[in-house]
Amino acid sequence: MSVEILSLCGAEEFARELESDARAGLTRTPKSLPPKYFYDARGSQLFEEITRLPEYYLTRAETSILERVAGEIVALARPREIVEIGAGFSRKTQLLLDALGTSGGKRFVPIDVSSDALEAAGARLTARYPWLEFLGVVGDFERHLAAIPRSGARLVCFLGSTIGNLETEARVPFLKSVRAMLEGQDRFLLGVDLVKSPARLFAAYNDARGITADFNKNVLHVLDRELGGDLDPEAFAHRAFYDPRHERIEMRLVALQRVEARLAKLELELVFDPGDELHTEISCKFRRETVAEAFRGAGLVLERWITDEPGDFALALGRLS
Repeated sequence: MSVEILSLCGAEEFARELESDARAGLTRTPKSLPPKYFYDARGSQLFEEITRLPEYYLTRAETSILERVAGEIVALARPREIVEIGAGFSRKTQLLLDALGTSGGKRFVPIDVSSDALEAAGARLTARYPWLEFLGVVGDFERHLAAIPRSGARLVCFLGSTIGNLETEARVPFLKSVRAMLEGQDRFLLGVDLVKSPARLFAAYNDARGITADFNKNVLHVLDRELGGDLDPEAFAHRAFYDPRHERIEMRLVALQRVEARLAKLELELVFDPGDELHTEISCKFRRETVAEAFRGAGLVLERWITDEPGDFALALGRLS
């Protein structure tokens, strides 16, 4: 049993990056913040709750595909290690690790901004798989992929349709950074949520219990704690809606009243008038042709396209071209 945590983004660097992103995003119109700041310990736990909600079909759909094809994918890639980008608690990845163990692979390398999530995953997974070498990497997948140490043939995974959080123009540059991680017969496994009924998409991001609303507002708790803020999350409402033109969900926080707040660490005064919005996340939805085109642009070949039975979600398996 082996658990190691490698920090590519220390607390000081994370603090500087948050300060820079907050100053830039909260002084522009409309105000915005990158979604990675949802994921402190509380935010990671809230997202875990979201994945179990009846309205949030994404995790169940992706899991159903992995239950069916994880063994085939690992047999095809024959990896020594599985690298998971944006791993969180790595629950779905257990299906791939089951197959990894039977194929002779040894190492799991998840990268995530949350050290708490990585440490929890390391304890859980090494208890389940005594043979596993666990190297958790604390880092930002948009900046640190090239620094992840390699121990042999790889299956690189980016599950949960997290790629949907990237703007369209950022997609190919990101995939090129993934391509740079691959050698020889390495494979890349991408999970993508598919275009579907706007009503189902709306329900998935506006759950009846309000967990997604709490998750959205968690970014305000992060600002208050890390930057000496006095933003009141109860002064904002969660808003998520489907934009059919861009085929994506947009998530925002909307001021319910005039809000005057201060981020002491930045010496920054903030004013929200009623109805002013803070843009917090996009979640793009995909079609096979758009994924294939993005793969081609990054020098990857779409080798397999596997959907769940209803056609809600897909796994795209890529290799070097």
